Parts: sequence; C-alpha cells; structure tokens
Amino acid sequence: MVVLTREQLEDRVAALHHASLELVSDLSSETVLERIVKIARLQVGARYAALGVLDQDGNLGQFIPVGMTQEEIDQIPHPPVGKGLLGLFRTERETVRIPEVSEDPRSGGFPPNHPEMHAFLGVPIMLGDKMLGQLYLADKIDHPEFTEQDVSVIETLAAYAAVAVNNARMYEELLRREGELTQRNEDLRLLNDVAAALTGSFDVDEILDKTIRLVMDYLDVESGEIYLREDGEQLLQLVMHRGDFSDTLSFRDRFQVGQGFLGRAAETGEIIVSTNLAEDMRYLRTSVLKAGFQCIAFIPLISGRNVIGVMAAATRRKQQFDERRLHMLANIGTWAGITIENAGLNRQSRRLAVLEERERIGMDLHDGIIQSIYGVGLALDYVRMSLNDDPEHARIKIEELIEDLNKSIRDIRAYILDLRPRQFHGEDLKEGLQRLVEEFRANSGTTASLVGPNNGMVDFPAANATALFHICQESLANVAKHSRAKHAEVHLWTARERVLLEVGDDGSGFDLRKMSVTLGHGLSNMHVRARKVGGDVEITSNPGQGTTILAWVPRRRA
Repeated sequence: MVVLTREQLEDRVAALHHASLELVSDLSSETVLERIVKIARLQVGARYAALGVLDQDGNLGQFIPVGMTQEEIDQIPHPPVGKGLLGLFRTERETVRIPEVSEDPRSGGFPPNHPEMHAFLGVPIMLGDKMLGQLYLADKIDHPEFTEQDVSVIETLAAYAAVAVNNARMYEELLRREGELTQRNEDLRLLNDVAAALTGSFDVDEILDKTIRLVMDYLDVESGEIYLREDGEQLLQLVMHRGDFSDTLSFRDRFQVGQGFLGRAAETGEIIVSTNLAEDMRYLRTSVLKAGFQCIAFIPLISGRNVIGVMAAATRRKQQFDERRLHMLANIGTWAGITIENAGLNRQSRRLAVLEERERIGMDLHDGIIQSIYGVGLALDYVRMSLNDDPEHARIKIEELIEDLNKSIRDIRAYILDLRPRQFHGEDLKEGLQRLVEEFRANSGTTASLVGPNNGMVDFPAANATALFHICQESLANVAKHSRAKHAEVHLWTARERVLLEVGDDGSGFDLRKMSVTLGHGLSNMHVRARKVGGDVEITSNPGQGTTILAWVPRRRA
C-alpha cells in the first residue's frame, strides 16, 4: 500500500482546489468534460482515463478518452456502448476498484485493436440522486493498482465534476433558449415584414406577387406558383408562376381539390412536402426532374376556415423542413390568404358602391327631374283645357312651363357634369317645402297648404333636410298622379330629438295589404332616403279615406 507524505497530500489538496476552480469557471460543455478527464488522469497518475456522460434516456451518450492517440482510437471498430465494466453505471452507483480487469467476472473483454488494461477505477458522477456520468481510470503508472487515496481524490473530483457538468448543461440550455428566442424574434420580424408588405395593397396581382417572392426568398428556392379557387368551387386555377424555371411545374393548370399533392394541401389545409420527386412525378413535368429540382412544398393559403388557394415552392436542393420553418410557412400562408380575401371583399364593396350610386342616381332622377317634367305635363294638360276660355292666361302659363322645362334641362346637364340635381341645396327646409306646395298647387289643380315652424331649424343637418324635401316631393307627386284628391296638407314640426314631416290627402287611398313598398320607386325611395339618415317612414291609407305619410329624421346628424 502506498502511503502519501504530508507534503504530497497538501499538493493533492491544492491541485484539487485549483482544478475545482478551473472546472466551475468554464461553462463550455466540451471543454469542461475534456478537462475533467485530464485532471483525473493527472491526479492519480493513470495511463488511461475516460469520461462517460449519460444522455436523457440514461444511456452512454458521450465518451471522452484520454491516453490513446487518435490513430489508436480510429483502429477500434466502434466506440464504447456501455457494456462490461463501462456499463456498471446501470446497476452500480458506487466506486468500483479492480486490481486486474481480466479476472473480474463483470468484464466483457476488449474489442479488437484495443490496448490491454489491467487496474481499473470507476467513480460515478452524481448530483444528488441523479447520475450524470462515470469517471474511468486504468493502469496506474507507478503501482499495480489504484490506492484508497486515489479513490478519495477521484471521488472528490467527481463531486466537483458533477457541479461543473450540471452548470455546463444549464449554460447550454440557456444558450439554446436564447437562440430560440432570437430565432423567434427573427420570425416575428419576418412575419411583420410579410404583414406590412401584403396589407399595403388591395390589388390581388400585387399581393400574389409579393407573397410568392417573400416565400421564395425565405426558403431560398428557385421556382414558385400560386393556384386560387373561387368561393365554393372545387377547382384550383393556376394564376401566377415565378422563378428561373420557364415552364410551369405541372403539365396542367387546374387541379380538383384532393387531386395530387396540391389538391390534398387544399383539402386538408396542411403543408405537404415532397422530397422524392422521382417517385412523385404523376402531375409534374419531366423537365422539372431534368432541371435538377428535388423538393417541392405545397403551402395552403388560408382565411378563417377556408382554403382559398395553394402556393407551390420548388428547389434544386434537399430542404430540411423543421417544425419552426413549417410553422412560419403556415403563418405566411394565413397572412396571404386573409389579405387575398380582403382584397376580394374590397373589390366587391367597390362594386356595391357603384350599384348604390346608380340607385341613388335613379332615385334622384325619379324624385327630381322626372317629377318636374311630370308636373309640366300636368300643367300643360290644365292649359289645354283653359286655352279657349282665357287665352292670355294660357299664354303666360305656357311661358312659365317653358322656363320650367329649361330648368329641367339645366338639371339634366348638371347630372351629366356632376350627377346631382339642383332641386334642393340645403337651404331653409320650410322655404323649400313651400316652393313644392306652390308648384303642386299651381300644376295639379289640387289645393294644398303647409304648416311649419318659423324658427328652430338652424342647426338641422343638410342631408336630413334634403331627405325630407325629397320625401315631400315624392308624396305630392303621388297625390297628383294617383289620389284624385281635392286637398292636401303638409305639416312640418320639430321635437327634441326629431324633425317630422306629414303629408296627407283626402283622395282615393289604397289597401296597404295589397301594396309592397318595394314594388314602386316612389314608396321605396321614401323609406330608403329616411333610413339612410337614421329615420323612417310610416304610411297610413284605406280605400276611399285618403293617405297619410309620416316621415321622421334625427334632429342631429346620425
């Protein structure tokens, strides 16, 4: 038995202390592991040393030998897998000291070209109850076997090593998470760039072009295509091709949903990647393979729960689509799908705006110019009947009607220029209604009167006043055309929150149950005009009992 002198023990303690400081100061896993082995070999004077590190499943994940040249290591058929004495960590969690390896029944022998080893010392590296690895030492240089003092030194070193290995692992985990966080920030920046690029336009072709170029740049691929489907359709149509490959990727430009990889991506809403094009050539051109393409990704363009299209991205390199990259592509596909659908909705809203403007023009023509011309016709009929009785009055009336026709012509010209009749310009509502009543009375032969406030209409919005003006105009026109009334009354009054207009007559009336407000322009226009400014219209009528039209609009702007 070798007995160390006091000086030797002090030197070992000092060396261990220095070694422990070195271990805990280095946070690089590879460096720490190699340093542990070298320190252990040096401390006990071993010819060979090694460190086995366990993986997450408890198997020998890393094995770092010291004492053999690289040429000697390369001649061994395979690295250790944790059998024999190297596998004692599976059953033993205590130090194992053996004077002769070949005589121990637990030894599994050595593989070919492995140097012979005799004395053996194995010390577990434990952190609490958790096994991190094992220190292996073989062949003490100046003694046939390892001593008790060697065991104490290596066990102390193993305790330091456990802390160092654990620190290195935590540091690597921190670096890994920091890397993931950095990558996520990069992904968010890319998604933000995608959103900014796509949402800046309502032009579908521009959106498609930006989408396909963003994906091609992100994946670093050479060719891309986009197929779109119409609402409810089961057919995908090729709408765009980009890249250095002049032909389209497929020999067909239409796919049914569920047909081929592209159709399956549209059917499932999941990204599909083909990495073996030689076996997936059913719908691809043979020139795609000849051009060297090896991988194609099919990315669904999704808005809500609907797949509105599929984008194909092809590359001549073997792409590795990990979970992060697939997640990014899915997000880009969603952004693109939503933007494309929004562009379509914007196009539809513009079409609806055109239709609404046409409807407004029709309403204004009907309520303005057509009613004026109709009034001239009624007045001419009245003049014709009075021509023989009072020629001079008839002549004056004809001159007035000529001026009225000239006004209608000017209004038609105004429509040609700015599509707005100059019937009511937002002036005082009562004055405008008074003019309507006077024209009605003069042109229809029916007596009419107006009752309204003398003030309190100063802050009344012009749009609301215009709506009531045209409703009154339409109501009086209906009295003249249909009611055969002798008298009509127009009442205008204000409440706290509303301005109300009532037009009544003593004419023939009609049965409301047999009348739909959507059948005639007149009644329908009244409702539309009132509701556009936040008001409404109520019609009361019975056969032989006349008609009353009550309209109201908000006092303030809706």
